[in-house]
Amino acid sequence: MKAEAYSNWTGTWKEGSGSISTKSPTVKQQPFSYASRFHGAPGGSPEELLAAAHAGCFNQALANNFGMMGLSAAAIITKVEIDLTQNERDRPSIQGSHITVEAKVSGASQEQFAECAEHARANCSISRILNCEISMSATLHA
Repeated sequence: MKAEAYSNWTGTWKEGSGSISTKSPTVKQQPFSYASRFHGAPGGSPEELLAAAHAGCFNQALANNFGMMGLSAAAIITKVEIDLTQNERDRPSIQGSHITVEAKVSGASQEQFAECAEHARANCSISRILNCEISMSATLHA
């Protein structure tokens, strides 16, 4: 399987604008600009899409890890924050990805949850391609 996404851009880096789309109808012509990417102005950003991809990938990996222990999640809620900063050469650089996850898994001990979450953090396919620190806060709800 190959995932596809598209982008177009017109103008300079700081004054121009473009859009991001996926082949599926998930994201269609989402506008983005320098201001939306680096200053929180309205619009999307590639890093926002990366955060969404990392959260979704992590959730599936975590659910799979629970399943291998004979457990099933009633709920997994994950937020991923991509830390985009300027590097020493003043270039945009992803410095980290922080996962915050809360789950409700009947019958899971805190140790099982921690083991499954850590394995998902380190081994989901998006985590494996990122060359940055991937931190995590994990909470199991009874």
